Order: sequence, then structure tokens, then C-alpha cells
Amino acid sequence: MIDLKTFEVWFITGSQHLYGEETLKLVAEHSQHIAAGLDDAEQIPVRVVYKPVVKSTDEIYQTIQEANVAPNCIGLICWMHTFSPAKMWIRGLNILQKPMLHLHTQYNRDIPWSSIDMDFMNLNQSAHGDREFGFMVSRLRKNRKVVVGHWQDTEVLGQINGWARAAAGWHDWQGAKFARFGDNMRFVAVTDGDKVEAETKFGFSVNTYGIGDLVAVINSISEAEVTALTDEYEASYTMADSLKKGGDGYSSVYEAAKIELGLKKFLEDGGFKGFSDTFEDLHGMVQLPGIASQRLMEAGYGFAGEGDWKTAALVRAFKVMGSGLPGGNAFMEDYTYHFDPNNALVLGSHMLEIDSSLAGGKPALEVHPLGIGGKADPARLVFNVAGGDALNASLIDMGNRFRLLVNEVEAVEPQHDLPKLPVARVLWKPLPDMKTGCAAWIYAGGAHHTAYSQNLSAEQIQDFADMAGIEYLRIGKGTTIEQFRNELRWNEVAYR
Repeated sequence: MIDLKTFEVWFITGSQHLYGEETLKLVAEHSQHIAAGLDDAEQIPVRVVYKPVVKSTDEIYQTIQEANVAPNCIGLICWMHTFSPAKMWIRGLNILQKPMLHLHTQYNRDIPWSSIDMDFMNLNQSAHGDREFGFMVSRLRKNRKVVVGHWQDTEVLGQINGWARAAAGWHDWQGAKFARFGDNMRFVAVTDGDKVEAETKFGFSVNTYGIGDLVAVINSISEAEVTALTDEYEASYTMADSLKKGGDGYSSVYEAAKIELGLKKFLEDGGFKGFSDTFEDLHGMVQLPGIASQRLMEAGYGFAGEGDWKTAALVRAFKVMGSGLPGGNAFMEDYTYHFDPNNALVLGSHMLEIDSSLAGGKPALEVHPLGIGGKADPARLVFNVAGGDALNASLIDMGNRFRLLVNEVEAVEPQHDLPKLPVARVLWKPLPDMKTGCAAWIYAGGAHHTAYSQNLSAEQIQDFADMAGIEYLRIGKGTTIEQFRNELRWNEVAYR
């Protein structure tokens, strides 16, 4: 699990020298109290660090400059306790490189009706101090999250939690490396894209490595290491006796374990956070990585099949954002439909590589022919995914921009056995309904590969898209085709 407590969000309070030292002393005390309260809140997964109150152009600039280069700082929470003339913020905001949340709050929850006087009003004037700050952020066209309410309010803490998780995912992308074993699946459009523009826009790099480079690492794995991992498989999963040591099918499990260890070593040695592969380029490998991809995803790596580096990167970001929450985040594909008019469903799956963190029960380790790729029968984990609220997200290269598309879905418990389908699978109902959800997805150019999440919300994905400065589209309960197509038309103008 990725430890989000290694990340910091800086709590920065704006004021000015106009009010005198006594008032500024109270501003600092209140700010420290709020920052400590946020830092202690169970809902917020990262550290919230108090920074001294900023009261001038130079103090603002210096604090933001320090935040930009602080390795563990993933974003700023800004609050104007008093009135902070916003021209002081121009230089600082112009160099800001970290995500920002504007917390529109005040220290006291209630107005002290019987004792309120002008001293109280001069101290507690966030109601218009934050508007002054908000104008300047808007005037400079800076993306930010605005959260309104008392800082102890449960809903406010929940919104800060969601934003902080998005900021952690964004921070993790900066300088991240993703390995692409082989190229994109031949002639496929949506999984390809502009890797140079992606590195410019998102901060992560994608480079291709020959299968021979990976095979050399796989072949360096010792027999003792492989045997130890197959022992772990037997202890962790349901397995037929024929796949255990001494069984006729053990060699397939042995080769799968060797591939997993080789892949893991390659990724660790290269400092990679995710990878993709393709069944069209397996020269020198005995079988396509099935259980290897599943378990590496469960360990936190991003992955997508057939050279789909965009989805691999998105899966990794979701892993970071959802760290510590119940449920999983995984590579997924819309595979086939159940068009029952009374119970329309999508069957989501992939050939082999659905993340085992989604498993609704104990997975079974099985070996079956794949049918494509022309290699030996690969080992994979087979399981059903539990029902519940979820979403699918797709990162798409539209030529002149990147688009992040989300469809909220309702996963359902399996209603029938699937004895002849030896893959991990999930059933879901797209929101608002099957026809609208699927049509809107296709109008938006959404990919067949997605990042599937059981623990993130559409609001968090929107926060993430805002940090990246890219287009965001949501398909959910209130979506209509007319409204959605109009949004697509308006966005074409906005992003031209």
C-alpha cells in the first residue's frame, strides 16, 4: 500500500499588516489550530502542515517558491482569515506549480450574537477576504478547488480528503516512468497517442523496451526464488492438485511465477511505476503475463494491455488516490453486453489481467489456453468482482487535447455461474441507464480500456483533471444525450 502520510499539504493563511500585531497574533493562533485540526482529522490521508501567516508580496512569493521545490509538498490549502489585498498574491500565484485548494471558511462556526463588536469583525472577515483572493485566482486563470464551510464540518473534511488524494495522484505522476514492452497493438487507434505531449502535460515518461531485455531478466531468476513464489501461490489461492508441485500442470505455474519475478525486478531496477505489454510481441517468453500482471497491479503498479500506456498511467494514479480505502482500482475493459430490456448489463473483463485487488472472494489460480498470442497456456487468477458503486475512467488523446471521461456505474453481484469463462469478471449497469451511458461514452470517443475504481468518486477525478488542466466529462445519474452532446459541442469551442 502507498503511504499517503509521506505527503504534505501546506496550510497558508493570508492577512496584512494593517490590523496590528495583536490581531495578527490571533490570526496565527487560529491558523495553527485549524491546520492542526485538519492534520489530526481521520478523513484526511496526508499531513497538513502549518506555514507562517503571509502578509506581504515577498512573504507570499517566498512561501510559494518553497512549496514548488519541497519534495513532499503535494499542494496548498489557502485561506484568508482577514482581508489580504490580492495584488500582493500576483507574483506568487504566477509561479505556483502545485495544486491549490481555496478553503472558504472561518475560525468560529457561529456568530457570537451577544458579544460581537468591530474588533471581532476586523479579525474574522473571511467572508469578503476570500472573495478578494478568489477574484485574483480567477483573474489569473488558475485552476483550483474551492471548498466552502466550517473547517470542522464533516462534508468539508470529505472534500479536502478527495482533493488531497487527487493531489497525491498528480504528484506521483511527476517524473514517473512507465515501461512499454513492445509497441501498441497493430492498427488500434484509441490506445495509442502522443507520448511527447503526455510528458509535457502530465509529467510522466513512456519508453519502449525490447522483449529481449525483459526475457534476459526473467532468465536470471533463480529456481529457489521461483519455488518460493509458487509456494506463496498455493497458500494464497484455490488451485487444482494438477497445478501444484508434482502435478502435470505445475510447469505452467512455475513459468508464470518466473515471469512475475522477472517483471518485478525489471520494474524495481528501472524505477518504473507501471507497464504495458502486448500479446503480439512475446518473442522469447513462454506465456503472456497473466497472474504476473494481476499481482503487480495489486502491489500498486499501473498496467494496461496491448500497449495502452495512457490507461496504465491512469491505473497507477488511481492506485495512489485510493490508497488505504476499501476496494480496489484496476485495468478493465467493456467486453460484452447483456441486452435484457429489464436487466441490461455490461460484462467487464480482459483476457487475463484484471487486478486481484478487486476479487470478491478467494481467487482461483487456473491455467487455460488463451486462443491468441500463439504461446503456452498462461496462468491467471479467476474470480468475481463484488457489487457496489464504481466508475470507469478513460484518458483519451483527442489530437488537440487530452480528455478524461468518467462513467459512474453500479456493479452487481453475479447472477449466474460462468463455468466456461476462465477470467476475472465484473457485471455493472452504466448510469444513468444502459443506452444513455453507452451512447454518451461513444459520442465522447471513450476507449474500450478503462481504469475501474471501487473507491474513488467522480468529483475526485474532476479534481485530478483540473490539476492536469485537461478536459473532463462525466456520465452519471442526471446525464441526458441532448445535454451531453451540447457539452461536447461547447468543449470543442473552448479547447479549439
